[in-house]
Amino acid sequence: MKRQKRDRLERAHQRGYQAGIAGRSKEMCPYQTLNQRSQWLGGWRESHGGQGSNGLILSL
Repeated sequence: MKRQKRDRLERAHQRGYQAGIAGRSKEMCPYQTLNQRSQWLGGWRESHGGQGSNGLILSL
């Protein structure tokens, strides 16, 4: 049971990351439960947080 729960949360994180890479808004989160929504948003934020370190120039 714990593995299934962890897998669902990992999948939510991965989908959030993919949504962020695709340029989708964080308001597009499809999850309603707190844990899954938090994981999705964490993945989305992670995809946006690394933009300065992958060779892109950020304007100030």
